[in-house]
Amino acid sequence: MQALVTYDVVGIGLGPFGLGLAALTQPLVDSGEITAAFYDQRDGFCWHPGMMFDEATIQVPFLADLVTLADPTSPYSFLNYLKLSGRMHRFYIREDFYPLRREYSDYCAWVDGKLSTTHWNTQVTAVKPAPQALVDDSGARWVVEFHDKTAVAARHLVSAVGTTPFVPEDLAGAVSQPHVVHSEDFLEHRDELLELDSVTIVGSGQSAAEIFQDLLPIAVEQEKQLNWVTRSPRFFPMEYTKLTLEMTSPEYAQYFASLPESQRDQLNRENRGLYKGISEDLINDIYDALYRLSISHDVEAHTTLKAGVSVSYEDFHDGAHTVRLHHGETGTESTLDTQGLVLATGYRAPQIPAYLEDARDLINLDSQGRYDVAGDFSVDDAHSMFVLNAEEHVFSLNAPDLGMGPWRNSIIVKQITGREVYPIERAFAFQHFGGLK
Repeated sequence: MQALVTYDVVGIGLGPFGLGLAALTQPLVDSGEITAAFYDQRDGFCWHPGMMFDEATIQVPFLADLVTLADPTSPYSFLNYLKLSGRMHRFYIREDFYPLRREYSDYCAWVDGKLSTTHWNTQVTAVKPAPQALVDDSGARWVVEFHDKTAVAARHLVSAVGTTPFVPEDLAGAVSQPHVVHSEDFLEHRDELLELDSVTIVGSGQSAAEIFQDLLPIAVEQEKQLNWVTRSPRFFPMEYTKLTLEMTSPEYAQYFASLPESQRDQLNRENRGLYKGISEDLINDIYDALYRLSISHDVEAHTTLKAGVSVSYEDFHDGAHTVRLHHGETGTESTLDTQGLVLATGYRAPQIPAYLEDARDLINLDSQGRYDVAGDFSVDDAHSMFVLNAEEHVFSLNAPDLGMGPWRNSIIVKQITGREVYPIERAFAFQHFGGLK
């Protein structure tokens, strides 16, 4: 075998979590303590470009950046980005802890530009167990192969592939039809949708609400039809009270992981509203916009908001889609014709990617074929393969939470280096989770 470059850690995927790990390991690379390389098949960092509304903010405070909650002194913090961008005092005067979504994406791209270990336009095609000779020679456990037939070796591997758009089975027939878009790509198709006489948004989360807010004044003022329907019993706000926020903590992660698999799955279904809901400010802004428009327009004639309604796709004919609506509480059914359809139906949790197929025999799985993730976020017996944001079924809402990303990465850095580089909080919640002491 041709000699391979061996890295202490190779990361696959450069979303916020993978990029955060790259940022936390960069000082260790600079000092020569470790070697690292991080890869992504995209052209560069851009966070949800299809939902990059000018006034949209991220749903966590700026402290939940890539590094601060692990290392407040890091040069890759959001505050340092503001300082070096000349906007520190303007952000201070703005008096809003929540960065604009466009600003957060620009911050992440800024961090990427300062790192020496990130590689874009590089598709990983396979991860294979290292041959014994390579293990003996360099301690490498994995061989990572790329689309251009090159390869590297890794002592530790971190899989950080992101979520993918989810479309429920009842709506799958709509995907290939005209004027049907997932919220992931909304802005790319916005002008096309604005030309239609009727648009229906399906979904109950932040994306659905932002799209409704964006289209609302245009639909009403131009006397078009805008519908918003969701299976959820109501338009749920995201739960953001302080004691609930303690569920994003090491204590809750440990407690949740200790529960039986079936109980964890049930709790995750029940807890979705805690972080899959709509920000309270946005709900209020939508109501206020409806009120303002109602002063001079017949809002009710041009908008429909329905909760508790499941939607199934029937067909496309004469330039319109027909969907069937079923009201869960009353059992009544009706049909709705709409020219445009926006599926704000969320994202599928990261699955085991195809590039890990050759390593699958070494990956620990649960009874449903999902990662069986250990407390250090490894998924193999050797504790050499780690996952980011693929462990919601094990650690609940800690997995997708941006603020817990640096904590998780600190634990992985400890496993890579054999020392606690960044102080790791073991407990910070005031409340106790689980049975009575």
